[in-house]
Amino acid sequence: MCLAVPGQIVSLSESSSAERLGRVSFGGVIKEVSLAFTPEARVGDYVIVHAGCAISELDEGEAQAALAEFAALSEMGLD
Repeated sequence: MCLAVPGQIVSLSESSSAERLGRVSFGGVIKEVSLAFTPEARVGDYVIVHAGCAISELDEGEAQAALAEFAALSEMGLD
């Protein structure tokens, strides 16, 4: 099974267009993520991340709804 999770970009670092990286917060856990597939993404934007790569952007409402569902699953012991 594959899982992609939403996170918010907190900082960017660009050494080249092919190596565009960002630090992304997943509920307070910060990970470095490739942003090569989301060239328009900026600090504050939400992205869907799979296997260390942001694969698409999404709006804040969609991100908050998904994060609420993950929190509900965690509360039920299904995390």
